[in-house]
Amino acid sequence: MKFPGKRKSKHYFPVNARDPLLQAIQQEQEEGSWVVGIDQTLVDIEAKVDDAFLQRYGLSAGHSLVIDDATAEALYNELMREQLISHQFAGGTIGNTLHNYSVLADDRSVLLGVMCNNIQIGGYAYRYLCNTSSRMDLNFLQGVDGAIGRCFTLIGEHGERTFAISPGLMNRLQAESIPEEVIAGASALVLTSYLVRCQPGEPMPDATLRAIAYAKKHNVPVVLTLGTKYVIQDNPQFWRDFLRDHVSIVAMNEEEAFALTGEQDPLLAADMALEWVDLVLCTAGPTGLYMAGFTEDEFKRKTNHPLLPGAIAEFNQYEFSRAMRQQDCQQPLRIFSHIAPYMGGPEKIMNTNGAGDGALAALLHDITANNFHRLKVPNSSKHAREYLTYSSLAQVCKYANRVSYQVLNQHSPRLTRGLPEREDSLEESYWDR
Repeated sequence: MKFPGKRKSKHYFPVNARDPLLQAIQQEQEEGSWVVGIDQTLVDIEAKVDDAFLQRYGLSAGHSLVIDDATAEALYNELMREQLISHQFAGGTIGNTLHNYSVLADDRSVLLGVMCNNIQIGGYAYRYLCNTSSRMDLNFLQGVDGAIGRCFTLIGEHGERTFAISPGLMNRLQAESIPEEVIAGASALVLTSYLVRCQPGEPMPDATLRAIAYAKKHNVPVVLTLGTKYVIQDNPQFWRDFLRDHVSIVAMNEEEAFALTGEQDPLLAADMALEWVDLVLCTAGPTGLYMAGFTEDEFKRKTNHPLLPGAIAEFNQYEFSRAMRQQDCQQPLRIFSHIAPYMGGPEKIMNTNGAGDGALAALLHDITANNFHRLKVPNSSKHAREYLTYSSLAQVCKYANRVSYQVLNQHSPRLTRGLPEREDSLEESYWDR
């Protein structure tokens, strides 16, 4: 797999000239590692329409409405027939995250969810597959006789956006379709809060809890992205309990963090979240992003960056430490890091949907690289303790920040290519060191 960090050849693993001393190590072990995630498979469909079109399907301009399957099918067929569709993107927060992970790592991720048994060339399910990395393993998807989720963004004559959402059968993943062996070998199980917020009778919540049970059984970290503040603020105590009982790593933005903790300050919100989880990733829009976690007090490492002011004084003092799960620490110490937007942020933000998913993909890459390195070089001093990440908290922040910038700079929430080999913002001498 490609190795995260400074993108110079000596910072990739494995190295180009393979060390013969390492060839005999762990030959019987499977190559690499992977992440697995569960998602509500859906496609984002964008089209330009007139007011009559909206009236025909009972839609209110500028608002968001859930529509039934029959209406969605008729609406989609008219858009196709009249060639009104401008974009069809594979969507879903976990699908986006796994795709971006596979692009960054050039390695395997596994998606669990549903997919149409019958796929029409040029249709929405076909577009989902076309816009998904070939390194993303879709072999474990459960077939359904019907539509996956569709989110229609209908742009009116005056530019207002109307949203029509059709869940289809995206929440019909059965618990029996969760493969234990795939989760057992994974570096992380990635979930979203939407999975346990379904209609009565839908099997998705049971499938999610089955996957969590397998992850706990095999000591695989469970990662939860909070999805949206509206889900969390309905019942924040439920989500605090859910994090404490089931989750190792939480990813959120500042609005979701406030809904969860009641803290406006992202740093204090991240600190409070450590009451329930081992590692926190909190994106904070133009403020940048924060990370919070634990490390062993005896092996903490001081930063050489300027100490930052905040609600917690000099909170980044030990950001050069590597994150650990609290259960693996003898004397756990809370560590924090922050980074401002890369290059001050893009000159023009093309898309805010998916920047957090991109940051999470970078974190997952670093976690999986740590496991990959442990498999290949088990006697390395890097693995003298049970670290969760390969890199320091500060370095993971840099990586996550850079990937977020890349997503903000493009129309789609999914990366079309990995990060550049050389950064234009860095002087040529950097690459000669």
